[in-house]
Amino acid sequence: MPEGQRADARRNYTRILAVAEEEVAVHGADASLEQIARTAGVGSATVRRHFPTRRALLEAVSRKRIEALCVRAHELTGKGDSRNALLEWLDDVVAYSVSARGLAAALAYDGPVHENSCSAALEEAAGPLLRRAVQDGALVTGVTVADLITLVVGIVLATEHYPDPAAQADRLFRLAVAGLSPQR
Repeated sequence: MPEGQRADARRNYTRILAVAEEEVAVHGADASLEQIARTAGVGSATVRRHFPTRRALLEAVSRKRIEALCVRAHELTGKGDSRNALLEWLDDVVAYSVSARGLAAALAYDGPVHENSCSAALEEAAGPLLRRAVQDGALVTGVTVADLITLVVGIVLATEHYPDPAAQADRLFRLAVAGLSPQR
């Protein structure tokens, strides 16, 4: 939020974001912007002034989790086996995305990458993990962090309505990592 805003605008932003976090936790990425405005005690125009798009709102709601995933990527960079470090980070991305409704939608690539600050931050943070895994021969060349995020988003969105979405997402992620063919 811009520092130069009036005190009432900062309060509105904070209140809208707090309500949005609760609404997104319950309703996911489809949380009603009008309901958020009503609950926050502001007009829908005020919500749209602070968050001009649904993506902007989802990115703001997800900011703390994205920052935590970026910190985690930095912690794992250069530690131990490069494949295990990358998979550990991806496990965290899957777990966070399942537990935080709306995060997978915030990570989805539905336009130019530069417009998706959540995915851009993760791409930058996880780039060294990926490059090290490729250098070590633990990952095929040509795979990008964007590919891996897209895979995670697809799995999370496909499993969000299962009785145990975390278990199903984890199972599908393990299947994707292992591949379909038996090891020889």
